[in-house]
Amino acid sequence: MKRFCLALMLGVVVLTSVFQIRAQESTRKFVPVTDAMLEKPDPANWLMWRRTQDSWGYSPLNQITKTNVAQLRMVWTRGMIAGGSQESTPLVYDGVMYLPNSGDLIQALDAKTGDFIWDHQRPLRGNRGTNRNIAIYGTNIIDTSMDNAVYALDAQTGKLAWETQILDPTKPANASSGPIIANGKIISGRQCQPGATYEGCIITAHDARTGKELWRTGTIPKPGEPGDETWGGVPMEQRWHVGTWMVPSYDRELNLIYVGTSVTIPAPKFILGGNGNKYLYHNSTLALNADTGKIVWYYQHIVDHWDLDHPFERILVDTAVAPAAADVLWINPKIKAGERRKVITGIPGKTGVVYTLDRQTGEFLWARPTVYQNVISKINGSTGEVTVNDEVTFSGISQSRFVCPGSTGGKNWPAGAYSPVTNMMSD
Repeated sequence: MKRFCLALMLGVVVLTSVFQIRAQESTRKFVPVTDAMLEKPDPANWLMWRRTQDSWGYSPLNQITKTNVAQLRMVWTRGMIAGGSQESTPLVYDGVMYLPNSGDLIQALDAKTGDFIWDHQRPLRGNRGTNRNIAIYGTNIIDTSMDNAVYALDAQTGKLAWETQILDPTKPANASSGPIIANGKIISGRQCQPGATYEGCIITAHDARTGKELWRTGTIPKPGEPGDETWGGVPMEQRWHVGTWMVPSYDRELNLIYVGTSVTIPAPKFILGGNGNKYLYHNSTLALNADTGKIVWYYQHIVDHWDLDHPFERILVDTAVAPAAADVLWINPKIKAGERRKVITGIPGKTGVVYTLDRQTGEFLWARPTVYQNVISKINGSTGEVTVNDEVTFSGISQSRFVCPGSTGGKNWPAGAYSPVTNMMSD
């Protein structure tokens, strides 16, 4: 797979001929970014977090090969303005790089020369948190803020075009990974730390042209809602931290948003309502109708007791499903070898386990570990139900357990990628 890694630490390093970039002339008319452009971007552009809505992280450019890669050299470098942790992915459109910094600061740079075009610093009301991702639509750069707003900047000037408050700005529910655009809608999730309460654990959609809120969906069920019974009677004021702190994927044909969720706080379930409950929708994949926000299906990867989040990228692939039973630890016996499916795959969580599901229905297809793990005892191939290893769960305070992976995970937020050329996934 021909891939390109863009390293961002204290500065930005650009390698020649990667984006086939050309300097944007001041007299050139800015062409608004459309849904069609986001669905099938020009190879020279990188218009979203993983370039395409299916989260492949794949570039079709082929100028860099095994024979010429040694000729790459640094062309320019420019320091990022904001301090703090930098985990951002820049966008590139028509020769301009739009670079999110930590702390709600965005830069626009000439991608060929590194020359400054504009920057925008949103007034900070809280901490200078991570910003991994921004979006582009129409003539605007769109982002979600540390103080729980969604806002748009004019892509040519950096001036504020509009902003919409989503939650109380003082609540610790910021969207550290930013939004994607799905059929004209801004889709974003958030961290929802305990101080944000269950009301901060939401996924939202806003009109990408105006910022008007279209829907919001909670990841913690309320009394009377499906899944409420899985919390074992835990009061709503004690239901915390089912966050969606990484970036969703989108299937335009099915009109479904796919997003992963995090652990509860506290993670050990004996502190909540007991070890026998599922506590939906933590550590799950959620498929939401993009028009309504309704949860169409969900799959819970594990009932977590150890802070092993499952919010990472969901890769969408149309492929023949033909794993040999000897090659995967858990497999659905109903799979017909070689049948073609629309699947959602990847390593969604810190357990380091690859899960492949039917993305139309959520049906479990197969799973296999990529690292040593001792938290899952088995997965029922027919139902997809995961059985946790009781020997490493907790039933009281002051207990010690040997748990693998640790809380940093056998996988974490740096995203994997998929190549349609080889039909292989890397992580």
